[in-house]
Amino acid sequence: MKIFLNGKFVEQAQAKVSVFDHGLLYGDGVFEGIRSYNGLIFKLHQHIDRLFESAHTIMLKIPYTKPQLVEAVKDSLRVNKLRDGYIRLVVTRGEGDLGLDPRKCRQPTTFIIADRIQLYPPQLYERGLDIITVATQRNVPEALNPQIKSLNYLNNILAKIEAITAGYEEAIMLSHSGYVTECTGENIFLVKGKQVITPPPFIGVLRGITRQTVMELSRSRKLEVREELLTRHDLFNADEVFLTGTAAEIVPVVKIDGRTIGEGRPGSHTKKLQAAFHQLTKTSGVRY
Repeated sequence: MKIFLNGKFVEQAQAKVSVFDHGLLYGDGVFEGIRSYNGLIFKLHQHIDRLFESAHTIMLKIPYTKPQLVEAVKDSLRVNKLRDGYIRLVVTRGEGDLGLDPRKCRQPTTFIIADRIQLYPPQLYERGLDIITVATQRNVPEALNPQIKSLNYLNNILAKIEAITAGYEEAIMLSHSGYVTECTGENIFLVKGKQVITPPPFIGVLRGITRQTVMELSRSRKLEVREELLTRHDLFNADEVFLTGTAAEIVPVVKIDGRTIGEGRPGSHTKKLQAAFHQLTKTSGVRY
């Protein structure tokens, strides 16, 4: 595998950053996860735009233009001969000293990994996930804005550890006031009748690109889409629940905290949205 590192491709074993890089020392950096399907990069420009927005908020100057990064992502797939892949695009503050001061980091580090990913086994998309709510709360938006896709994911990792320790694949994280936010790496939706409801961003939710795509697909199917504060009670009594994310795509949820959701199997709207999403990925994207 070849990795794009600061403007050139190097072999995986030579893809190294300094131990003084503030991305490693402090999680000071931003990233995007991007998917390609059969030679089409899905929502590439939206991902690049969001990367620049995250970087702008933390006052990190990306040393490439948007068109340059678009080409670098394309090249990363080409050089690794990948048509169906997962791309991790990362920009860190760069090498500095052992202090926090970002002014000591003179040059950001940029790297792109193009590989394959399978977040969940295929059978879970067929039968659905059994998930739990964990004690680890979502960071409050006033402390760390959820729209910043930063390298500091410890909040999510702690929740993931709780889920794994309890024997589950995924976990729901609540806000400090007890409202549903999202899972450790995915947005969450419920279906009630012909309503598709998901928590609003202000509660501590990333405006996921797959989330937005699913909202658009739902509207095209004449479903009412709403952003609304949700409790676990709302999830327990939904007709259907599903998760969305770039790596996960659309994953049905059939049980939460021991409560069966709907009929205990992936619902009809979830399955139709899965099919519509997969069809969209075959026809929409940036060719490389």
